[in-house]
Amino acid sequence: MDKIIELKHISKAFDGETVLDDISLDIHDNEFITLLGPSGCGKTTTLRMIGGFEQPDEGDIVFMGKRINEVPPYKRNVNTVFQKYALFPHLNVFENVAFPLREKKVPKEEIKARVEEMLSLVMLSNFANRRVTSLSGGQQQRVAIARALINSPKILLLDEPLGALDLKLRKDMQVELKKIQKSTGITFVFVTHDQEEALSMSDTIVVMSEGKIQQIGTPTDIYNEPVNAFVADFIGESNILDGVMLKDYSVKFAGHTFECLDKGFDRNEPVDVVVRPEDVDIVPADQAELHGDVTSVTFLGVHYEIIVDIKGFKWMIQTTDFVGEGERIGIKLDPDAIHIMKKSKYSGTFGDYSTFSDEVEELELEEELANGGGDTEE
Repeated sequence: MDKIIELKHISKAFDGETVLDDISLDIHDNEFITLLGPSGCGKTTTLRMIGGFEQPDEGDIVFMGKRINEVPPYKRNVNTVFQKYALFPHLNVFENVAFPLREKKVPKEEIKARVEEMLSLVMLSNFANRRVTSLSGGQQQRVAIARALINSPKILLLDEPLGALDLKLRKDMQVELKKIQKSTGITFVFVTHDQEEALSMSDTIVVMSEGKIQQIGTPTDIYNEPVNAFVADFIGESNILDGVMLKDYSVKFAGHTFECLDKGFDRNEPVDVVVRPEDVDIVPADQAELHGDVTSVTFLGVHYEIIVDIKGFKWMIQTTDFVGEGERIGIKLDPDAIHIMKKSKYSGTFGDYSTFSDEVEELELEEELANGGGDTEE
């Protein structure tokens, strides 16, 4: 695929705080690419750079071979759909979609044909005469997408456009957006903090944290082969343990040595070990090297989410087999369930399931200290 956008060593700061730190990224023709990360990671600023709403402090933005750092948004062949759709409440659906063409003085017959084509694409052909204020959130979003696509931009930027929708409608729109992208061949650059959205829709995912790109890859690559503890924790659930790579295909963690599929590490190199909850098999405690006590069981419809304490480390296991709270179980790990990562600045930050968020851990620590439970130094 041909490159459409090249971001070359882009840096940006606001009020002395670095928001983007020397990022480089290629975006290709007919690609659905997602910028994924938590709040404050720099993903929306990256999107705004591409759209021309922000300029980099350092680095170059190249569009189809030409540097466009100073080119204003209206002169870029790029359109944006924001989380707030910015529709015109006094205009009906047809006129909202037609607005960009009327601004360009396109002939009436061409406007009619192109608007009808766009409304058909977003399945709103029967809504042309409706006031946009009478539409549901999902229908308003479709109008915004049709209006953004009417000029056939090379790139469509979408800034968390599904955030205001309920769960089922959001899933429907994920399917629809992917279908629209494929049928138009327009490159979509999608911003979200929702991992499921990114995995289900994208050709390419760009995982960001603290103004840096952590990993770029297909959804399968990102999920199955995370490069560090941040990516492993942010993309789905992960048990992350300290380990030592004894030699190729052999790793020691949790007090035992296991076969794995990884190689290329130094002998006795400290590593992070990732085990996805769905890759853990539950067996009788006397049939496994790793065994512990179940501390909680949550039913989630298609599976149970089980937390088991193994020598003080809280493992998460996702299984269709029921086990009771307080039960002693063993866990079995096949070689392909074990993924090895190099140590990084995020090592030790993520790991077990004592809690599900850093915020809860911090509150619990503060409460413990307030109650005199923390260690003090004279």
